[in-house]
Amino acid sequence: MHHSQLLHQLKQCIKFQALIEGQNIHAYILKTGLDCYLPHFSNVLIDLYGKCGLVPDALKVFEKMPHRDLFSWASILTAYNQADLPHRTLCLFTKMSWLDYLKPDHFVFSTLIKACASLSNVRLGEQVHARFVVSPYSHDDVVKSSLVDMYAKCGFPDNARIVFDSICSKNLFSWTAVISGYSRSGRKFEAVQMFQSLEDKNVYAWTALISGLVQKGHYVDAFELFVEMRREGVEITDPFVLSSITGAAASLAALELGKQVHCLVLTLGYECSMFVSNALVDMYAKCSDVSIAKKIFDSMWERDVVSWTSIIVGMAQHGRAGEALVLYDEMIMAGLKPNEVTFVGLIYACSHVGLVERGRGLFNSMVKDYGLLPSLHHYTCLLDLYSRSGHLDEAEDLLTAMPFQPDEAAWAALLCACKRHGNIKMGVRVADRLLSLGPEDPSTCILLSNAYAGAGIWENVSKVRKLMTHMDTKKEPGYSRIDLGKESLVFYAGESLHPMRDEISTLLKEMDAEMRRRGYVPDTSLVLHDMGQQEKERQLFWHSERLAVAYGLLNSVPGAVIRIVKNLRVCGDCHNVLKFICSITNREIVVRDSTRFHHFKDGKCSCCDFW
Repeated sequence: MHHSQLLHQLKQCIKFQALIEGQNIHAYILKTGLDCYLPHFSNVLIDLYGKCGLVPDALKVFEKMPHRDLFSWASILTAYNQADLPHRTLCLFTKMSWLDYLKPDHFVFSTLIKACASLSNVRLGEQVHARFVVSPYSHDDVVKSSLVDMYAKCGFPDNARIVFDSICSKNLFSWTAVISGYSRSGRKFEAVQMFQSLEDKNVYAWTALISGLVQKGHYVDAFELFVEMRREGVEITDPFVLSSITGAAASLAALELGKQVHCLVLTLGYECSMFVSNALVDMYAKCSDVSIAKKIFDSMWERDVVSWTSIIVGMAQHGRAGEALVLYDEMIMAGLKPNEVTFVGLIYACSHVGLVERGRGLFNSMVKDYGLLPSLHHYTCLLDLYSRSGHLDEAEDLLTAMPFQPDEAAWAALLCACKRHGNIKMGVRVADRLLSLGPEDPSTCILLSNAYAGAGIWENVSKVRKLMTHMDTKKEPGYSRIDLGKESLVFYAGESLHPMRDEISTLLKEMDAEMRRRGYVPDTSLVLHDMGQQEKERQLFWHSERLAVAYGLLNSVPGAVIRIVKNLRVCGDCHNVLKFICSITNREIVVRDSTRFHHFKDGKCSCCDFW
């Protein structure tokens, strides 16, 4: 077979990633001794093995080459990048000058810059940039585009813009990189301005802007742009924008919007995309419909650690601990390695069902079996497990011994457990530690006040009340949002201007009367203001989640689940009220507060009254 035919066939193998055919050609080259005469074969073989994910094979070919050129080095460095081994790329490059006495060309510079971008290592990137500037290739626009991308990904959009402005022939890649850099850095104005300056706006440019806005929490803006993109008739040839906008729906807890995106995914045929399906699983779980999340998970053809972790964490957050633990066992049997987030969900799940030994075992397993370092979040979940189960001494020991400074939420969780299990002595000790931190959450102050009042330490009760008075001027107002499909409404505590105020008030009064007949007594200890009993009860009566639920009962389809998103923690009295209301109306109520999900059904809550 002629040399040129062999080279052509090898290049076709690269194009279609036909590994077996490429290996057969490689065997033929070795057998006939052609590799000694044509070094081009080795370069193409390195490229083939690198693109097919066989980096060790590519390295063997590379190391056996008697004479390596710049193309050889660019090919092996690219192979490491493609295998997501940027550290190896940079380490191997250091040998290029003293092994083969070569200086990097524009291809090698681009490869090195991509490695720095993957590592988010701007310092190394700047060193490569400096070397590029003094090289003969300093005017190469392709390398400059790589630099723009590197600076943008490392969070230096101004540096990216300076390099971008120096490019003579700007391509779409460099435009997209700058837009992404601005939007991911939260500089929405510059991102939109750059985007509007771009004449040829394809799906990648739209994706760069939309996904960047989603990452920085501008979810509504992202949705508006997505709608505009659809109106412009931009063809979605890449599904990443769908996963980004699905993530926006998840963060907003906007179930109906998420369902519309899901319909679009099905219409466009991207339900087979693993990262889109992962985003849908996460979205439905965060939008309180974990059953649909599980259906999507079960229908996935291929699953990675993100797929498993999303459904495990979703089940745990919704109080379905048993299913979360079964899923973990199935994940291990499938041969996947759990990550840090997986263990957060698992230990959290154990805390809901009191599986102390299992939770402790999982915490130890993440270190011993998987080499993962526990974060503050893992310790907090373990603390929650000990606290819920009444292992208060272990919980306190954990707080004082862990390699992190416990935050307000951690001490508050232990104080709540002390109250629940009637340990007044430890409660005072924990309250003192918490008070010394200078709490900033009003719910923490309520816990402190009740703990000190229960122990008869009225001097400290007075301190907490003064602290609460100062806090009132800067605390975030409580609000609850209800999503009824065609409309989404926000209610603030003490809402007085809503058009349906009278109907809502009438319904809440009817509910209040029925609840009292069933044994409800308002917990006015949760109101720290100096006022009479009736005024305290009136304050509780107008809490935002009650208003939202009443509106839902008046306007939703009979029997439909009422879904509420609250910005603060549900207070103890409202939690009790929602249990009564779900029982009286025979309706399921799901509340996503700042801490967790609460599924109210048949007079009970999924959190087992501990949150």
